[in-house]
Amino acid sequence: MEKKEFDQKFYLIREDVLPEAMKKTLEAKNLLERGKASSVWDAVQRVDLSRSAFYKYRDTVFPFHTVVKEKIITLFFHLEDRTGTLSHLLGVVAAHRCNILTIHQTIPLQGRANVTLSLNVTDMDGNLDGLISGLKKLEFVEKVEVLGSGA
Repeated sequence: MEKKEFDQKFYLIREDVLPEAMKKTLEAKNLLERGKASSVWDAVQRVDLSRSAFYKYRDTVFPFHTVVKEKIITLFFHLEDRTGTLSHLLGVVAAHRCNILTIHQTIPLQGRANVTLSLNVTDMDGNLDGLISGLKKLEFVEKVEVLGSGA
């Protein structure tokens, strides 16, 4: 059974005692976040790390500065233009206890509209993958992308 995020323990560890695979995972994540690597494969090749090690550690090792900041993400949606779609979308986001910081919606053209949401996910119920997966399942959502994350 997977522990909920708030049940997990975290430790602050000096870099020089981290295993090499964890250090290289951090380097690969940094390359991906900065757009210096086009894919996970490219990033792990550059830092001489196996993909399996990257996937093993990617969600468990973080630079200290990313843990202490608020978690803010920006999501892009391509929606069908139907009555109540934005309201329903915002309801799902609110049900996950995400704080909506900004909303930008384009004028619908040819039955489609683009919506960009910036969310504070510090108090989110569940994880980001679960939220995005749930949003993708909405029948009026054609596309969901994470445009950025950080604070």
